Amino acid sequence: MHEHEHGHHHHDPGAVHSQPVVLDLGDGIGALIVHTGPELLGVEVEISPDGADEDRRHKEVLQRAMGPATVNVLVYDNLSEGKYTLWVDDVAWASNVRVEGGSVAELDWRGTGAGSAGVRPSAPGANGRRSRW
Repeated sequence: MHEHEHGHHHHDPGAVHSQPVVLDLGDGIGALIVHTGPELLGVEVEISPDGADEDRRHKEVLQRAMGPATVNVLVYDNLSEGKYTLWVDDVAWASNVRVEGGSVAELDWRGTGAGSAGVRPSAPGANGRRSRW
């Protein structure tokens, strides 16, 4: 696995997070939401800009309340517009994942096997600058 410093605390993967995630979106800045199956709950997934494989940061797959449903997701915020690679255990599971400024891209890994699902951009927040997910 790629070595990196842990300057943050890890979450209890079994806890359901009910607080909304507020995303700052704007010129050149977007976000990526990755929907996963329960098998990835608690797993750290790294992200790097395409062509800069060593420049990685990570997020943990968490359970979040979405209305009456509970979903397993990663939320990458404050991403510069561009293409990204997603890594699990130092293996690239998805590449050429496009993030557009001012919007949220979504990747669906549920039931399809990671790396085989496509990315679909979603509409920006109502004012184009912030989105609550």
